Amino acid sequence: MGALLGILFTAQACQWWAPVAGGWLVAPIGASAVLVFSAPSSPFAQPWAVVAGNTVSAAVGWCCVQWLSVPLPWAVSVAVAAAIVAMMALRCLHPPGGAMALLMVWLQEFHWDFLFFPVFSNSVLLVLVAVLYNHWTHHPYPHKPSPVPSPPAAAQVGRADLDAVVARYGQVLDVAPDELVNLLREAQGMATERLWRTLVCRDIMTPHPVFVDFKTSLFMAMQRMTQAQIKALPVVDQGRQVVGILTQTDVLRLLSGDAPVAQDHSVGDFMTRQVRVASAHSHALDLLPLFSSGRHHHLPVIDQDKRLVGMLTQTDLVRALSRVLALPGEHGAA
Repeated sequence: MGALLGILFTAQACQWWAPVAGGWLVAPIGASAVLVFSAPSSPFAQPWAVVAGNTVSAAVGWCCVQWLSVPLPWAVSVAVAAAIVAMMALRCLHPPGGAMALLMVWLQEFHWDFLFFPVFSNSVLLVLVAVLYNHWTHHPYPHKPSPVPSPPAAAQVGRADLDAVVARYGQVLDVAPDELVNLLREAQGMATERLWRTLVCRDIMTPHPVFVDFKTSLFMAMQRMTQAQIKALPVVDQGRQVVGILTQTDVLRLLSGDAPVAQDHSVGDFMTRQVRVASAHSHALDLLPLFSSGRHHHLPVIDQDKRLVGMLTQTDLVRALSRVLALPGEHGAA
């Protein structure tokens, strides 16, 4: 529909402007219509590419007609090749421009005003309809890449990375580089989130954690924390269900207090009873806000029977994040 309206408006306007047999519409404008209406986000279809690409290529073809005294096959070949060079130099690469240069030589067009009418006029009118039609169909034109939230910096694909790869590839992309960067980042973000969604606490927790019974003496619990070099000690009842947690903060508060700690004091007398736990089947991604808030550094992990099966720490989450983002480990970094 867009191509129909674009060509119809361009042809009618130019025919009214110059009501003569021929000379008011050029064939390559049909190829331009394919781009601006079917691929409006392509850099080949942007207004500068369409108008400048067609006009510059026509100018190159006109120059070849004026100055080249070679057989026609050589003349059209030189015109197309020179048009490509000119369009790339002016950053207005437009595939129909090659046909425009060839057409000028094929027709042996000597009149310079042919560049402005119909070539320039056809291109401008077509672009005008494209702007209106694409706006009406909610396809922004001229196309501007929409900002996309970037993934973590360590996994971010940058414009410089893309430019380096394209330079090594040695080809011209038919997608705007900034748009391609955004597409890559969005896809990478979706892939990262999908990987996170497949990770549950059971996959990243520390299994077989050190724990104590709530009747265990406080001194024995402190000794066990020191030996295991841990900062939090889950406290369970006889059914191995979590009833509290003893942290380094609890121990320091006891040691700095005025009241002496008796030998017969048990863990249950000083533990923190309000303890947050996580299910072994909970998604690791859902626990990130708890750890990032700074209020939680350790979470006991329980099974479906509410029995302690593991311990989840900030270190476990960082290690899992490193795997998801494919960051190098200690050996890779070395």
